[in-house]
Amino acid sequence: MAVRLLAGLAIGALLYFAHAAFIPIALAVLFSLLLTAPVEALHRRGLPRSASAIVVLAVLASLIGGSVNLLWTPAQSWWASAPKTLMMIEKRSRPVAQFMNRIEMLSSRAGEIGVAQVPSTANLAGSVIQKDARESPPNADIAVEILDQTRDALVGIVTVTILVLFLLAGGPPMLARLSAALAIDLQSTQTLRVINAVRIEVSRYYGSIALINLGLGLSTGITMMLLGMPNPFLWGTVAAVLNFLPYVGSATTLVLLTVVAFVTFNSIGHVVAVAASYLALATIEGQLVQPLIVGRRLELNPIMVFLALWLGGWFWGVAGIVIAVPTLLCLKVVAQHSRLGGPLTEFLSPEEPTAEWRLTAKQPVQRIE
Repeated sequence: MAVRLLAGLAIGALLYFAHAAFIPIALAVLFSLLLTAPVEALHRRGLPRSASAIVVLAVLASLIGGSVNLLWTPAQSWWASAPKTLMMIEKRSRPVAQFMNRIEMLSSRAGEIGVAQVPSTANLAGSVIQKDARESPPNADIAVEILDQTRDALVGIVTVTILVLFLLAGGPPMLARLSAALAIDLQSTQTLRVINAVRIEVSRYYGSIALINLGLGLSTGITMMLLGMPNPFLWGTVAAVLNFLPYVGSATTLVLLTVVAFVTFNSIGHVVAVAASYLALATIEGQLVQPLIVGRRLELNPIMVFLALWLGGWFWGVAGIVIAVPTLLCLKVVAQHSRLGGPLTEFLSPEEPTAEWRLTAKQPVQRIE
C-alpha cells in the first residue's frame, strides 16, 4: 500500500512539474477520441486511415478558421470599446462603491479606538504606488513576454496537431499492437475492447454535446438579438463554446451577459430580462434537452464534476479544466465494461445505478478461445 502511494505521488509530481510535455499529449489523446468516429466512417468507405485523418483535420481547421473570421470583426469592436466599457462599469457601480467605502470607514474608525496612531495611510499609499511604479516592468519586457507566450502557444498547437494525426492514422490496429505487446492474448483482447468502447462512447457523447451546444448558441444569439444586445451572435458563440465546461461555462456566460447588459441598458428590468432569458435557455438545455438526447448512461455526479474541474484547473490550468470531464467519462466507461467496476460506476453516477448497468453487470464476461 505504501509503495503504491509513493508511486502515485511520484507520478503526480512528474505530471505537475513536467506539464509542458504532458499537456500536449493529453490534449492529443482527447481530440483523437473525439475525432475517431468520422475517421473510422471514412475508412469504412475505402479511404485509408491516414488520408481520412488528414481530411477530418482539414475540415475541422476550415470550420474553426471560418468561425474565427466571421466573429473577428465584432470581437475587435468589443475589444476596442473595452476601456469605455470599464469606465461605464465604474460609473454605474460608483454608488455601491461609495456605500461600501462608508461601511469600511466606519469599521476602521471603530477599530482605531484606543489604538496608537499609525503613519498616514495616504503617505503609505503614495510610497507603495511610487515603489510599484519604479518596479513595474518596461513595455519591452511585456512585449517579449507576449511574444514568448505566442510562440509557446503555436508550438503547442503544432505538437497537438501532429500527435492527433498520428493517433488517428494508427487507429485500432496500433492499439491492438500496443495491447498485445504489453499483455497476454486474453488481456490484450479485453483491453482492446475497453479502449474501443471508450473511443466510441466518448466521441458519441461529445458529438451529441456539440450539437446541443450549437443549438444553445443559436438560441442565445437570437434571444440576445431580440433583446437588443450588441454583437448578439458573438455572445451566442461564447455560450456554445463555454457550455462544453459543465456548470463553470454556463455560469461564466451568465456573468458576461449580465455585465454587458448592465453596461448597455439603463433599465434594470432590461438587464434582468437578459440574465433571466439565458438562465432559462441554460436550464432547458441542461435539464431537458441533454438528458433526452444524451441519455443517462454517461451522466456524472455533479460533485465529482466540480471537484474534477477545480483540481484540473489547479493542476494544469486551462488545459486541466478541459481534460477533467473527459477523464471522468473515460473512467466511467472503463468501469461499465469491467467486472469489478460496479463501485466506481456508482461513485461517479449522480444516482443509483440504472437498470441498464445492472443488466450489464450481471452478464458473464465472454472468454476468447
